Amino acid sequence: MQDYAQQIFKKFIPSNSGIKKGIKRGQFLINGKKAETGTWVSKGQVIDLVENLANLPKVYEFNLSVIFEDDHIAIINKPAGIIVSGNKFRTIYNALPFNLKKSNEPDTLLWPTPVHRLDSQTSGILVIAKTKTAQIELGKQFKNKTVKKTYCTIAVGSVLTNTAIKLPIENKISETTFEIIRTGKSLKYGDLSFLKVYPKTGRTHQIRIHLASIGHPILGEKIYGNLDKLHHRKGLFLCAMEIAFLHPKTLKRAHFKLDIPHKFKSFLIREKRRYKTYHK
Repeated sequence: MQDYAQQIFKKFIPSNSGIKKGIKRGQFLINGKKAETGTWVSKGQVIDLVENLANLPKVYEFNLSVIFEDDHIAIINKPAGIIVSGNKFRTIYNALPFNLKKSNEPDTLLWPTPVHRLDSQTSGILVIAKTKTAQIELGKQFKNKTVKKTYCTIAVGSVLTNTAIKLPIENKISETTFEIIRTGKSLKYGDLSFLKVYPKTGRTHQIRIHLASIGHPILGEKIYGNLDKLHHRKGLFLCAMEIAFLHPKTLKRAHFKLDIPHKFKSFLIREKRRYKTYHK
């Protein structure tokens, strides 16, 4: 049974280990009866792959902003302060079925799945796969570094030149480039810089580590920044605002972009006004 299933159901479960686990979980039926890995398959038998409902988490009824959705993918605007996935109940992953429509494709995923990560405190664009084909194809694009991502951030201090940061993270090659959009004065922080950031690799906390390494930690940074300059109770000023990739079904270029978060704009305006008030 296992060898046969690997050929027939590869689109739905691409790995041999996944097929074996599915058989052991009872997801494969032959003529309505549970199949075993060594069950012999004969001509004329009906083989069914059934959904494994037992291991599904409870749906988190939390409203998300859905930017785009079709039968293959969805793009959401992740709010800051919630993790993408993990052992907790309140996650983006658990909230996806509450916000997305069930795909009509034959290889629809039992549960929509994010294909990349964003830190808990980072807001912005998150790509979701709704089918197995989309999950595999997008996974390849992220692995091959063909997905183009743009973040915006407010960094502490006056960043003087556009540059590339090539600082290894956990002994792995890591590269981030950034573009200075504008700088401004602040009573509390001295100077602030609004940047667009382009990560060339995707290491954990990469942008946060790299900007801190050149002396310009992100505003709101609790781990890699100077705690004396922490902007309390306002969160991390880092947003994934733009992404481009090939649609996993059509293979046409897909491009999604958010406006600069209101929190960023209002903070910069307020800091500029306060500085001018005391430096007339």
